[in-house]
Amino acid sequence: QVQLVESGGGLAQPGGSLRLSCAASGFTFSTYGVAWYRQAPGKERELVAGISSDGGSTNYADSVKGRFTISRDNAKNTVYLQMNSLKPEDTAVFYCKGLRITGIKTYEYWGQGTQVTVSS
Repeated sequence: QVQLVESGGGLAQPGGSLRLSCAASGFTFSTYGVAWYRQAPGKERELVAGISSDGGSTNYADSVKGRFTISRDNAKNTVYLQMNSLKPEDTAVFYCKGLRITGIKTYEYWGQGTQVTVSS
């Protein structure tokens, strides 16, 4: 059974930090790129950060550059999102997505999300 399970969300104060984890099972995780998305109330889901299957390439939304860091540990089938200098506008449900594109088919899996609230 394919699963992506996010954890690590919660309440943080402005300027604080949280580390999200995305644990994968049921598929060959090391062959998938992974991305973190977020969706705030009343807004569309947006890409936050992505990392290649081997961890050698990363990309970030402009709004989080310099504050968030995505990383992965393929031995643990886990991707992380370290979030520093949090702002109230970072409040959202954060989702991870695994993606693999072959010449024939696209494989895409989503987690259930974890709530991040930044408030004093």
